[in-house]
Amino acid sequence: MRYAVKEKLFSIGDDFWITDEGGDKAFLVDGKVLRLRQTLEICDPDGRVLVTVRKKLIAMHESMEIEEDGALVATVRKALISPLRHRSSVELADGSQLDVTGSILDKEFEITAGGEVLARISRAWFRIRDTYGVEVEPGQDDVLFLAIAVALDRIQHDDDVRDRQ
Repeated sequence: MRYAVKEKLFSIGDDFWITDEGGDKAFLVDGKVLRLRQTLEICDPDGRVLVTVRKKLIAMHESMEIEEDGALVATVRKALISPLRHRSSVELADGSQLDVTGSILDKEFEITAGGEVLARISRAWFRIRDTYGVEVEPGQDDVLFLAIAVALDRIQHDDDVRDRQ
């Protein structure tokens, strides 16, 4: 399944819809304000919270945690050094790890496990400005991979803001 996601959350508190390939509203990303740490909730169209994405407060490098029903399911971490390509890792609650590699400038990434591509993130699929696509392979958890994409985007946005200061 392929989804369209608005690029760069401009500020916590912004809400937006993730649409499916037919243009239908699939998930609401609800940016929560007045929280100690940056918090985003990904909800179904009826408003039921499916996962929560939170910035980790104390970390050696940028990290965001993904929770489902209050339990940690994944931690997204930006690689400390990545000179030629963007690299991140996703640690899953079961101890396994996903690798994220690609070009941050082109917004082209692959999320892999053991060399198998599980999802792709690409700006090239859409002509709409400030939008990128997330394509999740059949049999994978769409919500988890959308949450990973949103976390990666938020981490990059925070890095960009820090670099401008």
